[in-house]
Amino acid sequence: MNILYFIPARGGSKGLPGKNILQLGNKPMIAHSIIAAQNCSYKGTILVSTDDNQIADVAKQYYAEVPFMRPAELANDTAATIDVIFHALEFYKAKGKTFDVIVLLQPTSPLRITEDIEKAIKIMLDKSAEAVVSVCPAEHHPLWANTLPENGSMKGFLRDEVKGKNRQQLPVYYRLNGAIFVSTVEALYKHKTFIHDNTYSYIMPENRSIDIDNLMDFKMAELLINK
Repeated sequence: MNILYFIPARGGSKGLPGKNILQLGNKPMIAHSIIAAQNCSYKGTILVSTDDNQIADVAKQYYAEVPFMRPAELANDTAATIDVIFHALEFYKAKGKTFDVIVLLQPTSPLRITEDIEKAIKIMLDKSAEAVVSVCPAEHHPLWANTLPENGSMKGFLRDEVKGKNRQQLPVYYRLNGAIFVSTVEALYKHKTFIHDNTYSYIMPENRSIDIDNLMDFKMAELLINK
C-alpha cells in the first residue's frame, strides 16, 4: 500500500488561538500526530497541509512534508476537509505520485497513539472495507437528551423505555471522536466522505479521544498526557 498520512492544520483558531503548535507535554501539539504516524509499521508519506508559516516550520522540524502552503480559500471556517484532502491528492498527482490509502489524523486529537492507527488500518484490510473511522463511547447518553419547546416544558422529554433505568441498563452508544479516518483513495473520490455503507468502526477509549477545541479541552489533555 502507498499510504498518505494527512494532517490538516490551519492557522486560524477562534476557540484556542495557535492551538496546533501549543506545547502539550514536551512537544508542540501537532508533533504528537506526526510522531504517531512515523512510528506506524505501515509506512507512508506524512503530509501537513497548512496555511500558516509557523505550523509549517514546526512540522518540518519533526520531518513531516510541507510541499505547499494551503490556498486561502481552503483555509477558512467554511472550507470542507474533503476539499482540502483532494487538493493535496491532486498536488501529488500532478507530481506523478499517487496513493492507495489515506489516513486523516487531525492534530487536535493528540492522545491518539500509533497502536490506534495501526489497528484502524488493519480493520480495513481484514474486512476488505473501503473505510474505517474511530469512535468512542458517548460520554452523555443520547437517550437522556431531547429538544425543548419554547416554554421549557419537560413533558415527553424522556421516552418510556428510559424512565427509571440507570446508564448500565441502557444500550451503549458511540460517537465519532475525530481521531482517525482511514479510506482507500478510490472510495474517497467515489463517496466524497469517509462514512458510508462500507465503513467500519474502530473503538477507542475515552481517555485517548479528546478533541481539543478550547482551553478546557487543552487542560484536560495536558493533565492526561502528563500522567
